[in-house]
Amino acid sequence: MIIDDLRDRLLGAVADRLIGLGESRTTRVVIDRDLKVPMPDGATLVTDHYRPVEVSRGPVVLIRTPYDKSNLLGRAYGLALARRGLQAVVQDVRGTFGSDGEFEPFHHETDDGLATLAWIREQDWCDGRVGTAGLSYVGYTQWAIGPYAEPRLSAMALGITAADFRPTFYPGRSVGWQLLLDWSSGIGIQDSGTRLEKLGLKRRVAAAMTTLPASRGTRASIGQDIGFLHEILDHAEPDDQFWDFLDHGRDLAALDTPVSMLAGWYDIFLTEQLRDFTELQRAGAEVRLTVGPWWHGDRPSVGPIFRDQVDWLAGQLLGDRAILARRPVRIYLQQAGRWLDFDSWPVPAEPRDYHLDADGSLITEIPATEAIRAFNYDPADPTPVDGGAPLGIPGGQVDNRTVERRDDVLTYQTATLADDLDVIGDASATIFVRTEHSDADVFVRVCDVGPNGRSLNVIEGIRRLRAADEPIDDIGTRKVEIELWPTAYRFRAGHRIRVQVSGGGFPNYIRNHQTGESISDAVRTAAGRTQILHGPEHLSRIVLPIFR
Repeated sequence: MIIDDLRDRLLGAVADRLIGLGESRTTRVVIDRDLKVPMPDGATLVTDHYRPVEVSRGPVVLIRTPYDKSNLLGRAYGLALARRGLQAVVQDVRGTFGSDGEFEPFHHETDDGLATLAWIREQDWCDGRVGTAGLSYVGYTQWAIGPYAEPRLSAMALGITAADFRPTFYPGRSVGWQLLLDWSSGIGIQDSGTRLEKLGLKRRVAAAMTTLPASRGTRASIGQDIGFLHEILDHAEPDDQFWDFLDHGRDLAALDTPVSMLAGWYDIFLTEQLRDFTELQRAGAEVRLTVGPWWHGDRPSVGPIFRDQVDWLAGQLLGDRAILARRPVRIYLQQAGRWLDFDSWPVPAEPRDYHLDADGSLITEIPATEAIRAFNYDPADPTPVDGGAPLGIPGGQVDNRTVERRDDVLTYQTATLADDLDVIGDASATIFVRTEHSDADVFVRVCDVGPNGRSLNVIEGIRRLRAADEPIDDIGTRKVEIELWPTAYRFRAGHRIRVQVSGGGFPNYIRNHQTGESISDAVRTAAGRTQILHGPEHLSRIVLPIFR
């Protein structure tokens, strides 16, 4: 047991100032480092316990991380919570850093988390009340125990995460390739890699994106196979039930735990996190939501995440209800530069159809005649995508004009908008296609085109077609329903709305080889023609929620 040293006191003070946490309740924190928490199978997980020096017994916040409890983020969590009167337990999950066992991502978090929770409640410094905090995978470790804890957790603070990770692994029945190769490579060297290896990781991962077969991706990026990547690729078929255990949102109505969520409009977990919020809200749970203009890991999001979580936990566990006095939903309206508060999500909005016309226009009227446009998609030169929702590299909005000039991308756009148009809520696309191969992807991206011609991406979605996706007629027409990201965005007067339709968005989404072979093992590629149908009998369109 030690009283925090000068380094910790300085870190706590600097973090408070940079993050904007406000006045601390104490500047002295007692830290017990490297406690050995026993698991039922005999493994021990190393754990740090932070306690305000004035507190001998009280509520505790549990943070379980695969990224090193002793790194800057782990220590900042422990110190920030303790300086505000809360105890914190920060633990390295199984197989990471000092904890026993093998790190098998996601597989042990429920059993180990519940065992750790039981251990905490047995300690004389815990009064029985336990909350949780963290973001991304550290949010998953919360969901892995929240629905199963008895007694229930006293509060959960969930940053950029979701109760079910499967849709993030497999967006639109494709594979989130950039996300998964980046993360698999990172966890592969986080314990053992040299400083030089870690500094060059992003460059090597980017170079490895084109590796074939995809199952060799981490061998190309870090020189070793990572089992997690093989699990993802080997279980990518829609009817594969291997990852069913990841779904901790099957009965959110019974959660009975106050929850705060923070998300980003370009975050990899956005769609699922909003679903979690909506289901909890419908069940009458005490839940609040904040969505900002961030991508996953965006530095401007760090302060809001910390403030949201520390304030929520202090309000719930220490009775400081004044901190909680805000409406349940707070969202940032992009391009309007302001935050909006609501009582629920989704907000009241009118769905509006924008039809794709064969002349390249995007119109609210139904096109007068049937017509076809087509592009040729070649997996050997996959249609690229930039920005959006990647992991570990900058995301969000980028200029799409270079991609839109490619001959494997079709574009459609509105006339110049006479007035500002606010789009808030869920969006979708319906595209009628005929593809040369039964296996093909349809990728849709909606952009904001300014008077200077710059085309900035706003929302997108993908749908992978397989042989099992039957045509709706005898000439191979298939109706493709695509879920687009939710958003809150102002298309300003003088701008245009543009829609891209293509055969992929590489490397954010793994390329479709169009051969029907396994995603994991495919090497051969087959170029093919995709036709887009337009007209009164084939209403290819996007649907946007218009907020007034």
